[in-house]
Amino acid sequence: MNIEKHTTFTLRPACDMERDVLDDICFRSKAHWGYDSDFMENVRRQIRVHPDAVKAGRVWVAVDATDRPLGVVEVDPIDDTVADITLLFIAPENLRRGIGRALYEKAIDLARQLGVRELLIDSDPQAAAFYASMGATRIGAEPTGYQGRLLPKFSVAIAPTPTLPLKGEGA
Repeated sequence: MNIEKHTTFTLRPACDMERDVLDDICFRSKAHWGYDSDFMENVRRQIRVHPDAVKAGRVWVAVDATDRPLGVVEVDPIDDTVADITLLFIAPENLRRGIGRALYEKAIDLARQLGVRELLIDSDPQAAAFYASMGATRIGAEPTGYQGRLLPKFSVAIAPTPTLPLKGEGA
């Protein structure tokens, strides 16, 4: 199992058996921004961890020292050149601890592993400043289908992993 240690949390691949806990983090994180109950019920299905993505290793979770989930990221391919951050949510009680930054960086890594050149993000308006601060470029807005609401849309260019020259190659 691939694990990344940080000072107060660890990143690891998500497990299928914890999907309900991760779905709850997504829902509570979204609700944290004061959305009404009608809106929250409307988006509940959209902010769930996909079982196929878990099985494929495209869902990672930040956990504390007791392995309690603190946040989650899911990256899904759109085609051979583009992927999407489908989910990036932090439990409200764990905001502003560097977890979002670490999960965003993991999303870039997952996109690179998929071999894509671009990562798209349909951001919650409350998270737009975060994505901009991480270097994502705003490229427009995406309609949600809910009361004319638009989501800020961002793009991140994904550079391929540099390869080292083999012995005897190069200078």
